Amino acid sequence: MNIRSIISNVSCFVFVLILSFIFIANNVSAETKTFIKEYNYQAGDEDNIHSCRTIALWEVKSILLGELSTYLESQTDVKNFKLTKEQIVILTAGIIQTELIEEKWNTENLKYWLKAKITANPQDVTKAIDKLRNDHVKVKELEGLRNKSEQLLKENERLNKELKTAKGDAKKELAQAYRRNIDNLNATEGFEKGYKLVPSGNYTETERVHSKAIEPNPQHAIGYNNSGLAYSKLGNYQQAIKDYNKAIELNPQYAEAYSNRGGAYDALGNRQQAIEDFNKAIELNPQHAMAYIGRGVAYYKLGNHSQAIKDFNKAIELNPQYAETYYNRGVCYGMLGNYQQAIKEYNKAIELNPQYAMAYNNRGVAYDKLGNYQQAIKDCGKAIELNPEYAMAYNNRGVAYSKLGNHQQAIENSRKAIELNPQYAMAYNNRGVAYSKLGNYQQAIKDYNKAMLLNPQLAEAYIGRGVAYLMQGNNKPGCRDAQKACALGKCKVLEQVKGEGLCR
Repeated sequence: MNIRSIISNVSCFVFVLILSFIFIANNVSAETKTFIKEYNYQAGDEDNIHSCRTIALWEVKSILLGELSTYLESQTDVKNFKLTKEQIVILTAGIIQTELIEEKWNTENLKYWLKAKITANPQDVTKAIDKLRNDHVKVKELEGLRNKSEQLLKENERLNKELKTAKGDAKKELAQAYRRNIDNLNATEGFEKGYKLVPSGNYTETERVHSKAIEPNPQHAIGYNNSGLAYSKLGNYQQAIKDYNKAIELNPQYAEAYSNRGGAYDALGNRQQAIEDFNKAIELNPQHAMAYIGRGVAYYKLGNHSQAIKDFNKAIELNPQYAETYYNRGVCYGMLGNYQQAIKEYNKAIELNPQYAMAYNNRGVAYDKLGNYQQAIKDCGKAIELNPEYAMAYNNRGVAYSKLGNHQQAIENSRKAIELNPQYAMAYNNRGVAYSKLGNYQQAIKDYNKAMLLNPQLAEAYIGRGVAYLMQGNNKPGCRDAQKACALGKCKVLEQVKGEGLCR
């Protein structure tokens, strides 16, 4: 019976497309470098321990980051980036956290002292700087935060001088202005801290930090944007959109907020609104690489792979160091059937990020499509090594094993994928395929039933179950499944079995 050959064509692969707004990797290893500094601050009459800490920490942080920048220039590839020392300080401020070790506050002579440190892996910081320096939007925001802090510190000095001689209502007004200034300085520090928290994945804390930073200055658009970003990472897209709306209301020229809101709309399935927001972000800032990436993802989800590739091309032109863009472009080429080009894109993504498990997985799928099953197994294995919880990679490796005739190994990989994700319809389908190839049609039918229960639109499961029924001589349900698969757009099996006279 020729329908036996059909079984080999119903295994399902999975490609993954991603849209990521996170751009810094922050790994800690034994090669860390620590810088420690003490700082003395002579307080004014309106200062307390909190205001002293705020001012002194900002000053000592600048000193510590300056020392780190000098070290990076002398010991790492940072010197090849053609950045000024000030630019390096600004970028590292968005990466490295300053830690307060000890502090003392003398209320009699109004003297405050602290000791602080920064700890960093120079190689990791260098890689992070290399990525961040190409993200012009983030660089501009970090520059803005630093400039704002410097302005507030200068204003503090002026107010302190005037407070020494002021009296009565004038002194009260100056004191209130000084306290507002300290609150704003704390807010600016909070926004910067939020940037550093993003790589940790602790988005709940990130959101808390930004919300607290917004409190003293509810007119700060950056704070709402970053709070929205944290909500997005927590999956609360509706609240994220509210925060992005507020950021845009406060600053209608805020391209980053439009881009991030577009990402939230995309996550909610509103592709057209997402594209409108990405268009607006690009109109406001034609150098906004992330907006092109976001729009490319939305076009991909609408099935417009060619337009998506154009957007990814532009994003790579603007930021050639962003591994995810090559990855996403590879997915589009794969969907267009250009697997050789897809592999080139995944190669580049892996070159930029050797820990990129999804790129290995998708490259494995592309190799499988080209008939190179051994390389497919190797790549999926690497993805699993990098992420042992990667159900999709187990599924795809199982498909490759099955095509090599190792059906037991295919079953084991599908089993593991199901163990990691019990709702994984395609893993049940693929295990059914392997059981069918071993002649265990009853077990195959059980797996196809489960796949259909999880995904009633999975045509491959109807094909597989129909073939299993037909192989047992049970033509009526077999033909019914072939007809259902055809109704779902897969008619090849129905045509074949009709040609063999098994179905009418």
